[in-house]
Amino acid sequence: MFTDPEDVVATVELTKDNFEQIVTENELVLIDYWASWCGPCKSFAPVFEAASEKYPEIVFAKVNTEEQQELAGHFQIRSIPTLMIFREKIIIFSQPGMIPSQALDELIDKARELDMEQVRKDIEAQHAKA
Repeated sequence: MFTDPEDVVATVELTKDNFEQIVTENELVLIDYWASWCGPCKSFAPVFEAASEKYPEIVFAKVNTEEQQELAGHFQIRSIPTLMIFREKIIIFSQPGMIPSQALDELIDKARELDMEQVRKDIEAQHAKA
């Protein structure tokens, strides 16, 4: 069946019910933690949406921190907007604040280039020290 490109949703709404499935089943997931009352969140939204259209092979997801307080609390989101990136089920980036379009592109490139085998080794080494 042909899907009209206008019907394709560029971003996914994350909830506590679908979070694990989305992060587990996709190699790269960018998450925007936001709230409707947040001015900087409203300013960042078009940048995030444009990137989601530019990189259709990546999952772009949004977490409404007002509706998903449990999820926001679990990841200790204290400032919004916060951008979080999961790659292969591992958080490789988490930072509050707006990110300009060019910086977001660069961040996506770096996330794709990251040596995940080395990341896993580094995590194992940290756990061994603890």
